[in-house]
Amino acid sequence: MRREENDLLTRTDAGTPMGELFRRYWLPALTCDELPHPDCPPVRVPLLGERLIAIRDSSGRSAILQEACPHRQASLYFGRCEDGGIRCAYHGWKFDADGQCLDIPSEPAVSRAREQIRVQAYPTLERGGVVWVYMGPPELMPAPPELEWATLPPYNLFVTRRLQECNYLQTMEGGLDSSHLSWLHRGTISSDPVLGTGRAGTDSSILGIIAADRNPRYDSVRTAGGLLLGARRMAGEGLYYWRITQFLMPCFNIIAPTGDLTLNAQAWVPLDDHNCWSWAVNYYVDKPLGEAEREAMRRGGGLHVEFVPGTHQSAANRGNDYHLDRAAQRGGDNFTGIPSFAMQDTAVQESQGRIADRTLEHLVSSDDGIIVTRRLLLDAARDNQAGRPIPGLGPQTQAVRAGSLIVPQADLKQVDTAPLRPLARDQRDWAADGNAE
Repeated sequence: MRREENDLLTRTDAGTPMGELFRRYWLPALTCDELPHPDCPPVRVPLLGERLIAIRDSSGRSAILQEACPHRQASLYFGRCEDGGIRCAYHGWKFDADGQCLDIPSEPAVSRAREQIRVQAYPTLERGGVVWVYMGPPELMPAPPELEWATLPPYNLFVTRRLQECNYLQTMEGGLDSSHLSWLHRGTISSDPVLGTGRAGTDSSILGIIAADRNPRYDSVRTAGGLLLGARRMAGEGLYYWRITQFLMPCFNIIAPTGDLTLNAQAWVPLDDHNCWSWAVNYYVDKPLGEAEREAMRRGGGLHVEFVPGTHQSAANRGNDYHLDRAAQRGGDNFTGIPSFAMQDTAVQESQGRIADRTLEHLVSSDDGIIVTRRLLLDAARDNQAGRPIPGLGPQTQAVRAGSLIVPQADLKQVDTAPLRPLARDQRDWAADGNAE
């Protein structure tokens, strides 16, 4: 990859091509329970190179505002939420959920100065246990997100966000890379309490197919929302087993479940160019998550991590080598010696540097999913700059699932993927929605 392309893909501040592309979509900002009640303390939520805070006002409405008070640039994070807004701790200036200044205590009552003063406020909405934010041009705001997990009741899903200390792109590429599973996660993928293929309920015939064909072929197809990424194995005479991941613009991943285990989704949202928010979601469409499953996720099972209390920092991290255990690594039951599935990913992704230097890479055929994703993002960023349509804005483009299919031998573009669309979404009249693509 040329250096200028790597820079284009990894820089997301306001005014950069990729930063402006991200701002065209609804993005997950924080979980709803981080704002537990009206007038609760504000929460820092830096995004796309901007210092922001989230509040829940006296009416219960969530809002995301610039962190710096326009008076003297002191942080509103130290302020208090009260009576329909947040009041700066420095001089008492007060702002509502729309960013309008409500009060300047040091000014005479007849002064109209407050009417001319605002902080940047971005639109928010709440669904799927998440506060979503839109940071783009108001006139181009898309319809609310229709990712399947974002439409479910809270008891059907478990959602976490954590800080990852590297650029979003290398974490996202790790999530889209199927070929690392048999190495990085060897010994963990069968025993993990959330993802583990050794759990009851998994399909032994599918596990047999995977075990018998350890050299899958990879294929991809562009869709209206992003990409289908497929790993293909032989499944008997004249048959293929396709394991299909859905990548949805600009940073969402839906992973095929194994057997009757939970569905899995991820998102990677840039905090700045050197850090990102890594989101993990487990969910059932048709039933609640069990308390034992939730507890396993709280303890760092599956895509989740165990946190340093009161932070978004994982307890296993760069500072303690992600709890690497060389004895466990030598013992053979865990290829890396890092106990957590998610931390195995994080260790190698953060080891690539704050921003991976892709000019030094040597890609091979199993990197197809990475290559086509980069091309999609580059094309979309350039199209957005030129005012052309970009993928993934219509709600119907997000109403998809990942999954596994056994079908007669065919390329991925010839596979009938209708089973990967949730029925409830298919039955809607999408043509009636003005944002449909």
